[in-house]
Amino acid sequence: MTNMLTQHHHALVIETSGQGFSEVTRRLQNWLTEIHAGDGLLTVFVRHTSASVTIQENADPDVLADLQQALHRFAPESSDYRHSSEGPDDMPGHIKSMLTATSMSIPVVGGTPVLGTWQGVFLIEHRTGPHRRRLALHYFGETTQN
Repeated sequence: MTNMLTQHHHALVIETSGQGFSEVTRRLQNWLTEIHAGDGLLTVFVRHTSASVTIQENADPDVLADLQQALHRFAPESSDYRHSSEGPDDMPGHIKSMLTATSMSIPVVGGTPVLGTWQGVFLIEHRTGPHRRRLALHYFGETTQN
């Protein structure tokens, strides 16, 4: 088995059903397995201004529901925003994405993202309607090939 330092890129498409959290942890793991990742760093970047990414608890769905409510309190659709040409959920979506994150780096050891027991990686959709969101993935590190 040979270990080589390399880079890999991938686009992951997520179909959302509207506001909320879509877990992508398994899809990230599947891609790392496909490229034979070893030890390295995975960067996840969402290519949209009204969606974001986060690492959060993936065991109790009440956590995600409470986080969704908190985001609504920080950026309600009922506010009088100057930018409204794309609908009442657009400007709050921009605010929510600014308050959260559009990218993250995750250590990878032995081909597996280093996450805590109850942690998962999520795309957060901030718009009310369904959207097709794209995550840009970049892995830099060792790969193992037989």
